[in-house]
Amino acid sequence: MNKKLLTIAVVFLVVAAAGGLWWQNSLRTAAPEGIAFSNGRIEAERIEIATKLAGRIAEVRVEEGDWVESGQILARMDTVELEAQLHQAQATVLQAQQQKLQAQALLNQRQSELVLAETEFARVEQLVKDLFAAQATLDNARNVLNTAKAGVAAAEAGIPLAQASIAAAEAAVERLQSVIADANLTAPMSGRVQYVLAHPGEVIAAGGRVVSLTDMSDMYMSIFLPSRDAGRLAIGAEARIILDAIPDYVIPATVSFVASTAQFTPRSVETQQERDQLMFRVKLTIAPELLNEYQDRAKAGVPGVGYVLVDAAAQWPADLAVRLPQ
Repeated sequence: MNKKLLTIAVVFLVVAAAGGLWWQNSLRTAAPEGIAFSNGRIEAERIEIATKLAGRIAEVRVEEGDWVESGQILARMDTVELEAQLHQAQATVLQAQQQKLQAQALLNQRQSELVLAETEFARVEQLVKDLFAAQATLDNARNVLNTAKAGVAAAEAGIPLAQASIAAAEAAVERLQSVIADANLTAPMSGRVQYVLAHPGEVIAAGGRVVSLTDMSDMYMSIFLPSRDAGRLAIGAEARIILDAIPDYVIPATVSFVASTAQFTPRSVETQQERDQLMFRVKLTIAPELLNEYQDRAKAGVPGVGYVLVDAAAQWPADLAVRLPQ
């Protein structure tokens, strides 16, 4: 008898609890005129952190669930071969710089030879005028002068060539430095690590995903409303979100998107009943400031109910007043 009574009591309590939950939910879902609602799920923008180059993963510095800041290094690729190429490119820069110094020294030499040839030509020319030297001597001095001028021109052309060699070598160094920098996979924004998709020692192709990051500053709930409600809804309208996991709290949100086309469209829309079946996606965005305050509690994927003001003159009832955790 005691066992029977205990069983009856447990069943009664379960039924009472279920009835209480149903009654509480029915109060919330019975939205007043001017307010529409629908169930949805908290979503967040996810960013896949992928490698730009193929290679071996040297290090992964985060774990699933970690909070990371913008610019933080999440993983690092093996760059031993790239660093060797960088050292070679840097040596090429030094070599090109030495070649420029040699070209400059050669130009100085050729210019000195030109000055000497010009002086000698002027002296011989005067001697010929004074009939103290033969014409052949003057012709020979002229040839020496022309050769010196050609040497100066050739040496001057070597300077831009050496400068171009330096620029090409420095560009190779900058390219390799950029590639090595890309080997450090950094977080483009603050967020939470959702998945670690690769581990140290694995060889992945270019574009291979290593870490999946969730942007906790951009969280929203997508709900679907019929055409009669979506047609009256304005961008920027107030919204409220109640999550199944924390039904005692009411989260403020804003309507940031209303689909321009229906998501569920019958093959032929002719009657009023069929038009009522058209459902439009509505995005309820939570303010980034609020998400930043509760970033440790915010989670994507949590189901709940979203409420929107389809009538600007409507007022929120007491059970939909904003209530946040303290």
